Amino acid sequence: MDTFVNFHKALMELSHSPAFINRERQHKLAALTALCAKQLEVARVSVWRFPEQRDHIESEWLHTPDGATSQAASFHQTANPEYFCALESERVLSVPDAQKDPRTSAFAPDYLVPRGICSILDAPIFDGARLSGVVCLESTTHRQWTLPEISFVIAIADTISLMNTHEDWLDSKQALEYATRYDSLTGLLNIKSLRDRIGYLIDKLERRGLGSLALIWVDVDRLKTINDGLGAQVGDNVIEEIGQRLKQINVPGKDLLARIGGDEYALIIRNRTQPDTLEQTAAKIRHEVSKPIRLNGHALTVGVSLGICHLPGDCDNTEELLRGAEAAMYNAKHQGRGRACFFDSSIQVSARSRFELENDLRVAIKEQKLDVFYQPITDASGASVESVEALVRWHHPDRGWLAPIEFLDIARGGGLMYALGECVLRRVCEQWRWANKRQITLPEVSVNLAPEQVLVAELPGSIKRICAEHAVPVKMLHFEVTEDALQGDLSTISSLLEELVDAGAQLSIDDFGTGYSSLSRLKGLPFARIKIDRSFISDLPDDEDDCAIILSILGLARGLGLSVVAEGVETDAHEKWLRGQGCDYLQGYLYSRPLSFDQLIERFFTSQ
Repeated sequence: MDTFVNFHKALMELSHSPAFINRERQHKLAALTALCAKQLEVARVSVWRFPEQRDHIESEWLHTPDGATSQAASFHQTANPEYFCALESERVLSVPDAQKDPRTSAFAPDYLVPRGICSILDAPIFDGARLSGVVCLESTTHRQWTLPEISFVIAIADTISLMNTHEDWLDSKQALEYATRYDSLTGLLNIKSLRDRIGYLIDKLERRGLGSLALIWVDVDRLKTINDGLGAQVGDNVIEEIGQRLKQINVPGKDLLARIGGDEYALIIRNRTQPDTLEQTAAKIRHEVSKPIRLNGHALTVGVSLGICHLPGDCDNTEELLRGAEAAMYNAKHQGRGRACFFDSSIQVSARSRFELENDLRVAIKEQKLDVFYQPITDASGASVESVEALVRWHHPDRGWLAPIEFLDIARGGGLMYALGECVLRRVCEQWRWANKRQITLPEVSVNLAPEQVLVAELPGSIKRICAEHAVPVKMLHFEVTEDALQGDLSTISSLLEELVDAGAQLSIDDFGTGYSSLSRLKGLPFARIKIDRSFISDLPDDEDDCAIILSILGLARGLGLSVVAEGVETDAHEKWLRGQGCDYLQGYLYSRPLSFDQLIERFFTSQ
């Protein structure tokens, strides 16, 4: 017992010392293997790890009486099958006669005998729940490993396992920090970082009582034409190239560049905010962006519209500066694109109107006054309604019915998307419960999840709580997630989506083909369905490129075991071609426009 206690006391003293905790991994491995060699009086102590392929094991660290090294050595599974099998099944290998034991004898000619190794003791190292390597003791004398010795080596291995977990946590934390503050497509800072920087600079200006800022809002003109004509990937390449050009451009007072939307960027200018200087800056930006972009044999030329807002002068705080620059940019577009506009009093009226609309929307969400319309999704024949998609609508008290395009950007800019999503789900649940009480059987309801919702860990709990409040089974819901929402930390997103699926919901990738998904990302996420974006449907069956894209998506879906919905089906020709290619579900004006809940019930479910 004293031996057992002494072993573990020595390990505790080492692993809890600041000199150990604050060192890099290799220094920690050196200390742990040296401690093990000293306490157990063994010649060689090494740490081995499995690479990603897991077809061999390789040395990460070796302690010997002559010193320590990280020089790589490896053993392959094909040459040592019994050893690898024993690692997976037994985990702890206590081998008194390593040269004759069937588990390790394959090592004898080239490894054990030349080094005079007689006995081996291996203890498993884990990375989470996965076996990731071993701590290996190699004795040059024959030893029957005792229980205290085995326990001590396991404790050493467990310490390295904890190091792995901590390192994974640090890596995921860094990845999450990157996803939170940077744009995944361009590598530029995102709008959160932009807001933080503006806030910091405004505080600094107020403390010092001098200085100025200008925000230049840059919007790419007619990017949709490129997406529609050459494909979304080319559009993404254009966005990346413009981002790099803006990053490299040298203009007076340049402080921070961020990508703040699909094809929008913002540039902070400090102190050098005189009108003539900013006009020169805007002209240089337009000149650099307008240079031809060569992609896939095409020479593309794009322009930009710019909006410029000052602080102080035009506004007093971060949000006003952002809104003012955006409003000035829209004014530039209205004047004919490809130009720069300064914020002024006439634009202020438009900006104030947008601000008022945001406040009205905030009230409508809080008071649950948003409406939901439903569009049927049919089977491949177009005859049977298999499910319905819930689409948000807003009846403004003064402006009447507003389409989503008129207020969703305002909701996104005002940080209201998560609350808006909850409001829509509550209305869906209320109407489902109303129908259920009257023995009206509604099909599965598809509800859209915004990227702002998918990044919130509390989302599954919120959905389950809202469903429980209205006695709606979660399995009646099918959540649609756009590709853009999948660009954050994959492990976090996967965990959140898995929780929704475990609760009974199904998941679709919405607007497939217009975002940044890759096959590797899709394979690891629990989707049941792909929705092909309407932009690929409108020219069927005459557009050969669109036909090829859809056939590729259908093949991808079949390979992954996913069903496919085509949205935007408006003609018999669309329906005939899609049905002929084996598309599972169809959605579009050919079958029905979005309907109010009462219209939906009357048209499709009154005969029940």
